[in-house]
Amino acid sequence: MTQSSIRPLGGPKRANWIRLRTMILLRWVAIGGQLAAITVAQRFYGMQLELGLCYFAVGVSIIFNLVSTFIYPENKRLTERQNLSIILFDLLQLGFLLFVTGGLNNPFALLLLGPVTISATALSLRSIIVLNITAILLVSLLAAIHLPLITQEDEVLQMPSLFLFGQWAALIIAILFTSAYSRRVTSEIHSMGDALAATQMALAREQKLTDLGGVVAAAAHELGTPLATIKLTSTELLNELSSDPAQADLAEDAALISEQADRCRDILRDMGRAGKDDMHIKQTPLEALIREAAEPHMDRGKMVLLDHADRAGDPQQQPTILRMPEVIHGLRNLVQNAVDFARQEVLVETNWTDSEISVRIIDDGPGFPSHVIGRIGDPFMRRHPGERTGTDRAGYEGMGLGLFIAKTLLERTGARLRFANGAGQGRFAGAVVEVIWPRAKLDAQDQMAELARQPNRPITI
Repeated sequence: MTQSSIRPLGGPKRANWIRLRTMILLRWVAIGGQLAAITVAQRFYGMQLELGLCYFAVGVSIIFNLVSTFIYPENKRLTERQNLSIILFDLLQLGFLLFVTGGLNNPFALLLLGPVTISATALSLRSIIVLNITAILLVSLLAAIHLPLITQEDEVLQMPSLFLFGQWAALIIAILFTSAYSRRVTSEIHSMGDALAATQMALAREQKLTDLGGVVAAAAHELGTPLATIKLTSTELLNELSSDPAQADLAEDAALISEQADRCRDILRDMGRAGKDDMHIKQTPLEALIREAAEPHMDRGKMVLLDHADRAGDPQQQPTILRMPEVIHGLRNLVQNAVDFARQEVLVETNWTDSEISVRIIDDGPGFPSHVIGRIGDPFMRRHPGERTGTDRAGYEGMGLGLFIAKTLLERTGARLRFANGAGQGRFAGAVVEVIWPRAKLDAQDQMAELARQPNRPITI
């Protein structure tokens, strides 16, 4: 599974995940707070409020909640437009309540930030802009037009003009800042969540393919005895029937049975090369694993060169490592990215020492753009609209989800990844990706020794 076959799980549909029951519960909390504020201000502080208008605004919210509760089921999910309508209603209801209680002179004007913040975490950019414009207009109107806030002694509570302007400016800035901040952080969280889910899907698929090879190998082992019996019996029949010319037809049938038994044996042997779920059979030479990872991209019109050289010892003593699905899929994605951007050639260079195993993937393309090297491996990166390179393909979204999956899977195996550009000279002067493991993380002997040190687990039935 490559980056082109994986799509984000949520994206613009996240607003459809919000339940109506959640919005109703939040509104009940707001209604309780509004009633408590009106009661305390009127009874304990003697504020002369327009109680009729205040209770009218609260009553509209109560009626809306009751109607929504009894008409719609508890598991009702809201669409983007329905969410926008509900938050707009709450914003306008709160604005009206502030209008009859002093406008921006009311310290509770700060609550206008609530609906704006909620919208920034759940709705699309278009809906956020609509709500922000509405909130800014409300704040501006409340600064200029509102009913006075009168105390028990008939004094009008009103800020000085300079303070009122400061309150207005602070609310405008807070609306814009909280919206941008909340949307940015939420977008990062959602992108990372989608990318991690896609990584798990890719790893699960690779693991299923590995497990399938083990199942086939086990089937080949179990079918070996009956196939051997069929082979032996058909051979004996063939020997007996061949001596009798009258049984020539039956001899041909026996020969056909023997040939088909051999064919079944060969098929099962080929299908079962991956081996059973056994540590000894899952071992593979490092060169074979690198070739398996690069093989799907060797016939795509670019030359993929494999260079296996031990720079610090005997080239013949290459390490035997465990065949991990994470390593295969991660390296395959890195090779795919190199082939996509290479002009003609990609070099996969493998090195090992007594302490480390490293794989370098180098292409002869234009290299990584300088402004994104520090962000390579982040999910869903996009090029700048005006950026063009000679190797771009129409609709390609490179250096995004695919590299994130590769980086995440390889780091799970203990690897460190380095992204850089070549020196600008020679055949391979493009992008360079280096993957380095501590040898103990991959070496089959070290892993089997670690497994041997683990205590035996009891057999459960």
